[in-house]
Amino acid sequence: MYSKNIFHFIIEIFFIRIFFVNSQRKIKSPKRDMIKRNILLIILFLSLTMQSGNKAYASKNDSVCLSLITCAPGNAIWSLFGHTAIRYKDPSRGIDVVFNYGVFDFNKPHFIWRFILGQTDYQMGADDYNHFINSYAFFNRSVWQQTLNLTPTEKEKLINLLEINYQPQNRYYRYNFFYDNCATRPRNVIEECINGRVFYNTNIQDVANASKSYRDIVHQFTKGHPWARFGIDLCLGNEADLPINYRSMMFAPYYLRDFFAQAKIDNGKVERPLTNQNRQLLNADSKINKSWQYPTPLQSALLLFVLTIISCIISLKRKRTLWAVDIVLFGSAGITGCILAFLVLFSEHPTVGSNYLLFIFHPGHLLFLPYIIYCARKKKKSIYHLLNAIDLTLFIVFLHFIPQKIDLAVIPLALCLLIRSLSNLILTYKKQNE
Repeated sequence: MYSKNIFHFIIEIFFIRIFFVNSQRKIKSPKRDMIKRNILLIILFLSLTMQSGNKAYASKNDSVCLSLITCAPGNAIWSLFGHTAIRYKDPSRGIDVVFNYGVFDFNKPHFIWRFILGQTDYQMGADDYNHFINSYAFFNRSVWQQTLNLTPTEKEKLINLLEINYQPQNRYYRYNFFYDNCATRPRNVIEECINGRVFYNTNIQDVANASKSYRDIVHQFTKGHPWARFGIDLCLGNEADLPINYRSMMFAPYYLRDFFAQAKIDNGKVERPLTNQNRQLLNADSKINKSWQYPTPLQSALLLFVLTIISCIISLKRKRTLWAVDIVLFGSAGITGCILAFLVLFSEHPTVGSNYLLFIFHPGHLLFLPYIIYCARKKKKSIYHLLNAIDLTLFIVFLHFIPQKIDLAVIPLALCLLIRSLSNLILTYKKQNE
């Protein structure tokens, strides 16, 4: 840089010297002298502009640091999978801001309803880095940073894209948990600014050892949250069990971080790593207090199964149908079935379109509940119980062949409905033959 400045200085002195010598020799031509003076001023202006521009350009690109930020999972259901953001730091301009695409507002009208329909709009947010990192320290969540190995031109393009995306008219987007979320958006915008192609290492251990599905990754991040896992499993259809490729796995921030760590950029001439510095910004204490926990869904389902068996034994001994038990069981199963049917028919979520759990939990339980109670009180044979017993028996027998992973807690719940139907059929048959 210093040699360039000396070179420009020598050129300036040279032109000044020529100008003065010529002006001394050709004093008789004021018009020509004026032209030369203007030319000299233009040359000096361009020279100074080039120097100042080069200094600013070098300073800007030397100080700018763009990084991928990955945050550890939290305890809330919306934070179980972690979070991804992009950090833009420029000390020369006093800038240190974090852009993230995971901002939503629970207070918006009909938020839950729109989320169920798959019509939730998330937005891109920008936060001061200190505030961002302090908030994760408060919630005891670790944070990692991967510095992007970008050229000055790529840095400038990425900054422009982030600024464009942050404009009010571009800030909002239709959120999709698997296909368009806070992890896929940063990946896409980073790839868009790169001059060349990004190649990801598909030999990463978690990817190479087994073909994963969306449900597998959901189970991985909900391992310590059995009720969240159970609820998500109920809603996901068999599409969530199809094998996915490495790119689809990046919907989870941890997978995106691992792929970025080994990714390469190839512009046809030179190959370079996508990231050149990986470090942990915040190392939170991940110890979990396991002194007492709620019963798991499987434990609760087994307890309900035992209570249902006891109720059936009492019902057969006393020759009473105990229809109040049927109200609780079939009413709950019917309400669950209504939710699942609504997701299948009306939700825009792509992985809830076909759900085999509708053979167990379906709206028919709720729709025919008055008929079930009527038959129980009048001691009449219920066609519904017969059909339900056949349906559930076939489901349990052919469970292994169903192309959808079923949570183990569902089996005791299905058996509860089955033995209640069988109990009512046996009791009705005995009464009719007395």
